[in-house]
Amino acid sequence: MQQLQTEPHVFLPGSTIGILGGGQLGRMTILAGRALGYRFVVLDPVADAPAAQVADRQIIAPYDNRTAARELAEAADVITYEFENVDAAVAAVLERESVVPQGSALLHTTQHRLREKRAIQATGAAVTEFCAVRSERELVDAAEKFQWDAFLKTTTGGYDGKGQWRITPEADVSAMWADVLAHLGSLAAKADSEPEPLIVERRVPFVCEISVVVARSTRGEIRSLPVVENIHRNGILHQSIVPARIPPEVALKALAAAENIALGLNMVGTLAVEMFVTADGEVLVNELAPRPHNSGHWSIEASVTSQFEQHLRAILGLPLGDTTLLTPVVMVNLLGQHVERLDHWLERLPTWAKLHLYGKADAKQNRKMGHITLLNSIEQALDWTEKSAIWTP
Repeated sequence: MQQLQTEPHVFLPGSTIGILGGGQLGRMTILAGRALGYRFVVLDPVADAPAAQVADRQIIAPYDNRTAARELAEAADVITYEFENVDAAVAAVLERESVVPQGSALLHTTQHRLREKRAIQATGAAVTEFCAVRSERELVDAAEKFQWDAFLKTTTGGYDGKGQWRITPEADVSAMWADVLAHLGSLAAKADSEPEPLIVERRVPFVCEISVVVARSTRGEIRSLPVVENIHRNGILHQSIVPARIPPEVALKALAAAENIALGLNMVGTLAVEMFVTADGEVLVNELAPRPHNSGHWSIEASVTSQFEQHLRAILGLPLGDTTLLTPVVMVNLLGQHVERLDHWLERLPTWAKLHLYGKADAKQNRKMGHITLLNSIEQALDWTEKSAIWTP
């Protein structure tokens, strides 16, 4: 282990970093770490996973395999994760037998929507109105409380619009509840013993969605990337626009909220804070992701320090990098349904476009296969996105 003796938990180039998860976030983290001189070992159940393609080694095993977790701990000097649904028992093994600067406390918080909402409130940040529901009767009560304009969500496992149901005056609550129980599967069997199995959130009539990727190092240093404006399609991030087209005072509110949350939760590494902006300029925190985030991919080319390099600097105990925006930028996701169209447009990509493909074998519907970063004026970038037909609905 190459570690500064005068500063505990500062890992020098040449050290091996273990990553729990082998997806695209791990892949881009490794590519950033290669430039700094680090080695990588990845644990993922899928052979030749995106991150494994650029790592020194892959351990092929399920995420809840404790033997594999110990193997990862033995192979690495320091461990991080690229997704938050880490098995609690595995996290405990890794913390006990290796160095995990991010720890597991924030994972525990962000793995459950109710815990997360309450933790955010405890930092002083505003959140969307919510309440817990345990039964169909409580669902009706929550719907009435929020004037039948809300969302029912699972407290765990939801992402990219999954695990969500829209509550409207026309909604059939009994059918919705039956659908929820079917979706939860085995969890439904223990619903009676779950103190807060589901959450209802009031729908926010926002004018735009934004996010901030904030980093906090083991030294306690904090830096944020500029505020990002996000546009979603069918619950999946479509475009990220930087700088966000919001008033400066709203951007300052968002940055302050993100950094206060990072401090309040004592987080290490990177944290994506997703928020809503209302018509009167209020900023409401929606959810957290304790890792590099899709809305920060633009930073690879358009920031002095990318979110991936910053994440590594934070967990390795290195000084954090400058986050100055180098150019206006738009990042557009490439999903499975876009890949075939992309093939026809490769020769027509503008010189100011940067293509990133993640090395995934199967281009499935709505699966994130890559992204394109457009380094030009926001107006020109958005205009090209519309005219290219790659993303035609």
